[in-house]
Amino acid sequence: MEVVEDIVIIGAGIAGLTTSSGLHRLGLRSLVLESSDRLRTTGFAFTMWTNAWKALDAIGVGDILRQKHNQLSGILTTSVVSGLSTSEISFKDHDVRCVNRKALLEILENELPRGTIRYSSKVVCIQDAGFFKSIHLSDGTVIKTKVLIGCDGVNSEVAKFLGFSKPAFVGRTAIRGFVDFKDGHGFEPKFSQFFGKGVRYGILPCDEHSVYWFFTYSPSSQDRDIEKDPVRMKQFVLSKLGNVSDKIKAVFENTDLNSMVCSPLRFRHPWELLWGNISKDNVCVAGDALHPMTPDLGQGGCSAMEDGVVLARVLAEGLREKQENAEEIEYQRIKTALGKFAKERRWRGFDLICTSYMVGYIQQSEGIVMNFLRDNILAKFLAGTLLKKASFDCGKL
Repeated sequence: MEVVEDIVIIGAGIAGLTTSSGLHRLGLRSLVLESSDRLRTTGFAFTMWTNAWKALDAIGVGDILRQKHNQLSGILTTSVVSGLSTSEISFKDHDVRCVNRKALLEILENELPRGTIRYSSKVVCIQDAGFFKSIHLSDGTVIKTKVLIGCDGVNSEVAKFLGFSKPAFVGRTAIRGFVDFKDGHGFEPKFSQFFGKGVRYGILPCDEHSVYWFFTYSPSSQDRDIEKDPVRMKQFVLSKLGNVSDKIKAVFENTDLNSMVCSPLRFRHPWELLWGNISKDNVCVAGDALHPMTPDLGQGGCSAMEDGVVLARVLAEGLREKQENAEEIEYQRIKTALGKFAKERRWRGFDLICTSYMVGYIQQSEGIVMNFLRDNILAKFLAGTLLKKASFDCGKL
């Protein structure tokens, strides 16, 4: 069976659904192909900084999500060696919240017309077909499209089609967890993060009852298989918390074994964004398919939303005028629009990848000298860097 579409987006994650919602808001229909049989919510939650809220406001759903999540007032950094606070920075003039990933994706899905997302649609092959791209699915369906957008994550088939190499492992691993306290968790609305002894972890309340946490470390040969054993994983995290209060330890102790996930961290070599094909003809990539990065700035999902707004805007500008029997003219307009997106997002992605990697290196480095520098000199600089990168404005639709 062969189907013809104007715009096909591969991947119903944050980038894909933001792009589709933006296009819908501008009067353009898209088809979103998702390989899973439902929305994927791996990771539980993530920090949404000011730049992400600007993107969601642009597509009209920011206030819906704000109602479900508490605004955070600041970031408190503590040394796990001394147990003392090393810096505290206010989020004044910034909108920062820890957002449930499932809630975000469901809100984005609900903004789309029924049938926009086609689940259980695994892409096996992409081919050129004149002014179209031909997408072959595992069930035998072939979809021809005028525009192909890859939002299919770090293992992107579309990025591979454009010539990008696989993202590289950085030698660090992240464990993420989510816990619900029926009687309330009692934490202030702050982002609490902890450094030292080769680990970095953080605790963020989403609302009065739920708390999201992350824990990053550089695995030794003895630690490499703990992701296969949740009991061992939890014991490992608890053993590395350092000199912190019992209230902090209780978050990890109360986390259910099924509410943790472990994954090695990957990133795209930043120079690939400078000379690689972010777009080519009528194809482009966005989100983690374009700029997978370490989580140390908390900008992976946020920048994916920026991508979606920018991409929807430039495509709408390019496809606004319809001409009969003018496939080549339309093809050139699409090519120009996607090229504009690539130019606008190339340096932003490069900057975030580089800065995230640098911040992660500083935060997790060990040694007396590095601990002193991080706890006494660099702490405020690192926290300030988070806010600086979160001040970006992707613009309106």
